[in-house]
Amino acid sequence: MITDPIADYLTRVRNSIMAGHRVVEIPASKIKKEITKILFDQGYILSYKFEDNKVQGTIKIALKYDKVTKASVIRKLQRVSTPGLRKYVGADEMPRVLNGLGIAIVSTSKGVMTNKNARKEHVGGEVLCYVY
Repeated sequence: MITDPIADYLTRVRNSIMAGHRVVEIPASKIKKEITKILFDQGYILSYKFEDNKVQGTIKIALKYDKVTKASVIRKLQRVSTPGLRKYVGADEMPRVLNGLGIAIVSTSKGVMTNKNARKEHVGGEVLCYVY
């Protein structure tokens, strides 16, 4: 049993990057699928595929690396809000990651979105993680 599925998701991606893997397979959930879509839309991953072959299903993520330096596009994945200490922000206190170069993934009443979209929609919510 995993107490924090989002932290497990981020750790699997982080470990795959450190090991230099091209593809990582993760057990699926609705929020993990939304986070994966955001990472793809923002250009942090190459592609993804949702497989519903089992009861839970899986997410296959193709990681993105620089062609010249072979370094990962994702420099850091940092979990912000944990089950023991939730971190909520209003629309006015939305965090800026690396002075706007990174993104914060926020769970709002209008769905999971980036900090920039949440600021545009003028909604607050729970800050799930930082990506840069």
